[in-house]
Amino acid sequence: MTVSLKILWGVVALYVAMTVINALRPNTIPVAVLVLFLFAFVLLHGALRYRLSGILIFIVIALVVSNILENTSILTGFPFGHYHYTDALGPKLFLVPVLIGLAYIGTGYLAWVIATVLVGDLRHESSAFTTFAVPLIASFVMVVWDLCFDPSLSTIAQNWIWEQGGGFFGVPLTNYLGWFLTVYLFYQLFALYIRFRPSGRVASPAMPRSFYFQAVALYAVMGLSFVLRYLRLSGSTTPVTDASGAVWQTGDILETAAIVSIYTMIFIAVMTTVKLIQQSAVAPERLVDRRLVGSREGGSEHAS
Repeated sequence: MTVSLKILWGVVALYVAMTVINALRPNTIPVAVLVLFLFAFVLLHGALRYRLSGILIFIVIALVVSNILENTSILTGFPFGHYHYTDALGPKLFLVPVLIGLAYIGTGYLAWVIATVLVGDLRHESSAFTTFAVPLIASFVMVVWDLCFDPSLSTIAQNWIWEQGGGFFGVPLTNYLGWFLTVYLFYQLFALYIRFRPSGRVASPAMPRSFYFQAVALYAVMGLSFVLRYLRLSGSTTPVTDASGAVWQTGDILETAAIVSIYTMIFIAVMTTVKLIQQSAVAPERLVDRRLVGSREGGSEHAS
């Protein structure tokens, strides 16, 4: 376990460094490298907590659900709205770039880990409340990431095109509702898998706090990257037109992403960190309480 955690911290450090470099010097490291690196983290990190079979189930569910709903929306407009991907993100699985599916898996897993810290770890014996609460919170944690990046990658970079535009710098409300539905579905399916899988296949090792801090650190640096991008281009702006003909300013888009990130993604990371520190502080107190109770009971028996 110790060796595995050290390897994972190395992966975290490299990912943090690459993300910061790309935020300050765009395109220094291909986006595909960052996405694949995060995917590798998910495999290693998830295998420690859920075994390899468990994290592979998460990956398959996330990939299948997201790809089906993204393709459905491109063809019909439900649930995200009317849009299509350009060729900027490389090879596609049907109408959706492969990198998009991997991004759902990577950040989706980080949001899941954060939700288990905030709500409670989901296990075979977990209550119905936890089984449904963890996916709900994880969905909010996941969608705020899209809230930060979608206008930049669609309206500015045109990696995908919102065909009818939208009020949030060219992105429609339906996009975020569609995201929430999509991630909630694959989170809930995974939660039900954990809750009802045969007890003989359950792996619920006690994980150290540092294990959870790793996922929080990656999520936090993602949020920080939006702030760094804005600071790098602070003061410069150019007009950009979305598919509906509405004109936006790139500086406004980047500044809004930075503001939203600070008070959503970074706030969530801070709140989760506080929760983890609080849990580590409470554990020794409980241990002391048990020892006191034991000593009192021992003293009573001795006196009798």
